[in-house]
Amino acid sequence: MRSEEYGTSPEPGTVRIERYLPGPVERIWAYLTEGEKRGKWLATGEMELRVGGRVEHHFLHADLSPEKVPPPKYAAAEAGHTMYGTVTRCEPPRLLAYTWGNEADDSEVTYELVPRGDEVLLVVTQRRLRGRAGMANVAAGWHTHLGLLLDHLEGRAARGFWSGHASAEAEYTRRFADQA
Repeated sequence: MRSEEYGTSPEPGTVRIERYLPGPVERIWAYLTEGEKRGKWLATGEMELRVGGRVEHHFLHADLSPEKVPPPKYAAAEAGHTMYGTVTRCEPPRLLAYTWGNEADDSEVTYELVPRGDEVLLVVTQRRLRGRAGMANVAAGWHTHLGLLLDHLEGRAARGFWSGHASAEAEYTRRFADQA
């Protein structure tokens, strides 16, 4: 099924994942930008939709799926955590980019939305990632979160976040073995 394909690393330190989602594009834009809707698949929080605007992501993975307790590797995430960033590009409803953190060398995530009939091609690209393990972890996170978004949009029960992440991380570690 094309919606579950693995992402790629088109260049060192970069992860790119594509998903076809049920449209229209305005619906998908809302699930990227509105905190309550984003909280169903990624993280809640406010977002100022303008270049230089503040981004807040309050992650609580236990709220996303039936799997409430993280594996020991992610035990520190059990109570949730918050990430702040800054909007770098905002072209509603087709393109959104922001830093993943507030430091000058933090990574940046870009969402591109392209209408394709009744579907929307969502392309998520995260750049300036450090190391193979970091790339595999980020790719697995996007892979799993986007699977949850698809489940929600299609009215299905949410898949397990932690088991899905572990499986995807193992596969991305294998796929990115030659990346630095």
